[in-house]
Amino acid sequence: MGKPKKKDLPDLSHLAITGAEIAVRVTPKASRNTVQVTEAGLKVQVTTAPENGKATEAVRQLLASALGIAASRLELRRGAASRDKVFVVQG
Repeated sequence: MGKPKKKDLPDLSHLAITGAEIAVRVTPKASRNTVQVTEAGLKVQVTTAPENGKATEAVRQLLASALGIAASRLELRRGAASRDKVFVVQG
């Protein structure tokens, strides 16, 4: 997976608050890596296949990049095996 260019991602830095829960809808095996803000919430598309947690890790990296924080600060709270995931921003 190539690292996304920051300019290709929305600026979600306003969501990078310690303790904030960020819900996302994931589409694995997409044609490209993107983060979209929709009326229904955040949609994250990753090119990675959903096997052995690889897609979840790709989502974490992409979301962290859009938030402007280190991926290690994002912890998966719910949805390890689901398309609907909730991440929590750690301090």
